Amino acid sequence: MHPTINIATRAARSAGNLLLRYFDRVDTLTIDSKGLNDFVTEVDRASEQVIIELLRKTYPGHAIRAEESGYKGGGSDYEWIIDPLDGTTNYLHGFPQFSISIALKHKGVLEQALVYDPMREEMFTATRGEGAQLNDRRIRVTSRKGLQGALLGTGFPYREQAHLDAYLGMFKSFVKETAGLRRPGSAALDLAYVAAGRVDGFWELGLAQWDIAAGALLVKEAGGVVSDFNGGERYLESGNVIAGGLKVHKLMLKMIQPHLSDHLRF
Repeated sequence: MHPTINIATRAARSAGNLLLRYFDRVDTLTIDSKGLNDFVTEVDRASEQVIIELLRKTYPGHAIRAEESGYKGGGSDYEWIIDPLDGTTNYLHGFPQFSISIALKHKGVLEQALVYDPMREEMFTATRGEGAQLNDRRIRVTSRKGLQGALLGTGFPYREQAHLDAYLGMFKSFVKETAGLRRPGSAALDLAYVAAGRVDGFWELGLAQWDIAAGALLVKEAGGVVSDFNGGERYLESGNVIAGGLKVHKLMLKMIQPHLSDHLRF
């Protein structure tokens, strides 16, 4: 395992232990609203601090982009991208589907990725060019050749409700063509499930880069394809992402196109 992934793993496990300690007493937490249907708790912030402190001890010169504290440490070729609790709404309701996402860029290229599910003790990791693993076991995307029989993951656009009609059009199209759709509520974990072959594909719009970064590298290193809604590489910038095996991704991209407004075409 790459040294940076070792450090990220330690950080994720420490943060995960903190999340689990509070999971059964979320009623005691202070909850703030960042916007429509977008919440943050003291546990989000504490989890993020645990991760940042451990990364800073080993890599004090690296830049960090984290969901709750923003961007710090410009001028470095290395940038950590952190979501300390992806699936906060699930967490607040006691719904056991949430994760920690940590990625590392070098000169703008995603090099390392980790998505950790503390409830199941599942650690998804990837290093660029070296494949993807789940608890040190190699994982691959599915080799499904079409959408018939496919299981897809998605997420409702709770932040970008201006695009709700476009999304519902996509949803309706996929319902007609697949075996089913799932909306578990943690995009980072959804992408990890694509990488592990648990779902055949995934799409969502209006995400932040800390929701996508680690999961995107996991999918690519597991043999899959990740793109924006135009088939390009600007998913971190746009927040619109499609992921899956080669043939499933191609078909998903084709089915999404008729529902796109000009604002969604990248």
